[in-house]
Amino acid sequence: MTLNRRQFITTSAMAGTGLMLNTLNSFARPLTQQTKAGYSLLVFATNWGFGGSWDEFCSKIKAAGYDGCEVWWPGNTPERTALFNALKKFNLKVGFLCGSGQSDFTKHEAEFRKSVTEAVSTQPAYINCHSGKDYFTPEQKEKLIAYTIEASRQGEVPIYHETHRGRALYAAPVTDELMRKIPGLRLTLDISHWCTVHESYLNDQEEAVNLALSRTDHIHARIGHPEGPQVNDPRAPEWDAAVNAHFAWWDNVVAAKKQSGSRMTFLTEFGPPDYMPTLPYTRQPLASQWDINVYMMEILRKRYS
Repeated sequence: MTLNRRQFITTSAMAGTGLMLNTLNSFARPLTQQTKAGYSLLVFATNWGFGGSWDEFCSKIKAAGYDGCEVWWPGNTPERTALFNALKKFNLKVGFLCGSGQSDFTKHEAEFRKSVTEAVSTQPAYINCHSGKDYFTPEQKEKLIAYTIEASRQGEVPIYHETHRGRALYAAPVTDELMRKIPGLRLTLDISHWCTVHESYLNDQEEAVNLALSRTDHIHARIGHPEGPQVNDPRAPEWDAAVNAHFAWWDNVVAAKKQSGSRMTFLTEFGPPDYMPTLPYTRQPLASQWDINVYMMEILRKRYS
């Protein structure tokens, strides 16, 4: 299944003429598609910007209707214990973020491997990797990815690599090259980053985007635009073109999962300041991060369940 980018360009052009596009509410309608047995949808919450305890966080996301959370692999035993106790108490699943901030490859690789190995041992729902640095060589990036493919196989935990600025998969053509070299590379699609990197809705990179969609198992449901990785509020009509573009990509991924009877996972990942735009001087957020993420979760459930 490939995207009709020509149709999208036409729709985007209509926005410039003042004609009405579909708003986010329109995506609450379920997709009309036959679904093979085995398909399931899980929606995870981010703790990015949350200031309370693990117990408070898990209580809040459980009440909101999330299936689990995606969080960075905790660096110490007491924090891990508190997290796992809260997950068990509220019957929530977990996906772990793993990565390293080291600029030296040798140190980066050691830290990366350690976090992935430790996280795999706990059998999470999945692991999402912030892999490498954008300036690492192709060979260095391949080495990190190869390690995770073997760790995934041995530990029987899905491991994905995120399309994220500053990381190995920061741009569409770079990711395309790695995907063609590494058949086992599976993605966390956060395509909002690519919109910003390429200053477009990627209509001129259809081949690379469609290959990425075919390799995607997990999606970070944040909506970006050509000048930034996060719109201030996806419910606002001025962002209709961005919303339509992202749901066109996500629909493509979910359709493939439904056809194959596979699991589909999402993270609602609208972030706090400074991802969330703010008013000058006061730094007051222009919208509620929590409200937007919960709204996105509800839309994803209605459309993709």
